[in-house]
Amino acid sequence: MATSEVTYLGNLRTSNKHTASGSVIVTDAPVDNHGEGLHFSPTDLLSTSLAACMMTLMGIKAKINNISLGSVEAVVSKKMATNPRRVVAIQVELRFPDTTYTPEEQDILKLAAIHCPVAKSLNPEINQDITFKFND
Repeated sequence: MATSEVTYLGNLRTSNKHTASGSVIVTDAPVDNHGEGLHFSPTDLLSTSLAACMMTLMGIKAKINNISLGSVEAVVSKKMATNPRRVVAIQVELRFPDTTYTPEEQDILKLAAIHCPVAKSLNPEINQDITFKFND
């Protein structure tokens, strides 16, 4: 079964349907690359996927280790380069505002995050700058 179905809508915009659920994400070219910037760009999704994957893996490890994950927030930034146009850096700041963790629990969550499948799938030339802000 296919993962998704992608349709070009014109005007540098795509509709991306998740085959299993029917969920749809629309992308748009960014303003600095001839688009309107009304939706996530494909490189925005790439960068955001890193944070989402990290949170998912932390959730799995928290569940396995009986750690109350609480709320986790991420602020994601990307840096683009030209010639060729590409993502050269992704900065993710993970914030844990509601829960205090032991040093051991922090280590479990950190390791889960940095070893998520998206982190391991990105080209090694992309700098992954990950910061953890625990509520100590």
